[in-house]
Amino acid sequence: MRKITLSIVTCLVFVFANAQSTRFGVKGGLNISNFTGYQEDVKSLAGFHIGGFAEIKISKKFAIQPEFLFSTQGTTIEGYDGDSNTNVKLNYLNIPVLAKYYISDAFFVEAGPQIGFLLSAKSSGVDIGDLYKSTDYGLNLGLGYNFTENISGNVRYTIGLTDINDVSDDSQYPDLYNASFKNSNFALSLAYKF
Repeated sequence: MRKITLSIVTCLVFVFANAQSTRFGVKGGLNISNFTGYQEDVKSLAGFHIGGFAEIKISKKFAIQPEFLFSTQGTTIEGYDGDSNTNVKLNYLNIPVLAKYYISDAFFVEAGPQIGFLLSAKSSGVDIGDLYKSTDYGLNLGLGYNFTENISGNVRYTIGLTDINDVSDDSQYPDLYNASFKNSNFALSLAYKF
């Protein structure tokens, strides 16, 4: 973990040193999340994300954009244990680092890795944080449009790369023991650059 953090910090220092300009901003929007690979019937869960970012221009067409986002994610499990649908709500601090390429002055595409730190996990008001790994890794793919010099919108899909299941005892949760599933998140955002 320290090596990853040190590598990210080193890259950001290099990028800042070679940047043409840096703009900071805030963003927020809608999440539609789910678990991929889960053995039960699941449906998407609506949530939100909010946070800040820095757009570091390397050239006219290329920028690096690190972000810090509070993100509500999870899934809805249909008919779990004979009950009605159950919402699993996971709150993360997500830190994506995106490479942005401007196709034109307004349109851009973006891609990059993300690390997420689990802040809380609840189902029906019960803390279930011990069932999920504390760190999640993902890959972001997206596109966006600058409406003005300050206001932009974008659509992004985050593909979960790591198994988030942390159940190690088959006596209490036999259906989750040895199961493997990942986060999946579709996000629609509005951003304001200062």
